[in-house]
Amino acid sequence: MEMKRLFLLILLPVILGACKKETDYAAIDKKAIESYIADKGLTAQSTSSGLYYVIETPGGATHPTITSTVSVKYTGYLTDGTQFDSSNGKTVTFALSQVIVGWQEGLQLFGKGGKGKLLIPSDLGYGASAVGSIPAHSVLIFDVELVNFTNL
Repeated sequence: MEMKRLFLLILLPVILGACKKETDYAAIDKKAIESYIADKGLTAQSTSSGLYYVIETPGGATHPTITSTVSVKYTGYLTDGTQFDSSNGKTVTFALSQVIVGWQEGLQLFGKGGKGKLLIPSDLGYGASAVGSIPAHSVLIFDVELVNFTNL
C-alpha cells in the first residue's frame, strides 16, 4: 500500500505537469476590449461572437451582406493606440467575403454612409498569426466609414 502511495505522489506531478493550460484568448480579449471602451468613454454594443461596435452614424436603411462588394474608408489601431493600417482618407473597395471575420460581421451593421468603430477580438481578426506589424493574438480597433456597397 505504501508503495502505491509513493508511486502516485511521484506520478501525479508528472501527469499534471504534462497537462498544459490552454490560454483563454477570448477572455483576455474581452477584458482588453472592455478596458479600452471604459478608458475611451465609449458606449459600445457586442454581438454573440464577441465583436464590439460603436455606431456613430447608422447610415442608410439597407445594409451589405457577406456577398456584397463594399467601399470603405478606415484606420486600424491596436489597443495601445499604435496605428497599423489606414486607407488615408481614400475609399477602398473589396468583396466583404475576402476580409477578416470581424469586418465581415461588423460592416453588415452599417448602412451606406454609416460610420463607427469595430473592436475585434483576435479570433475574429488574425488569431494566432502575426501579420505585418500586428502581433499574434491582437485585438484590432477600426474606425470605419461604409461609403457605399453593392449587394450581389
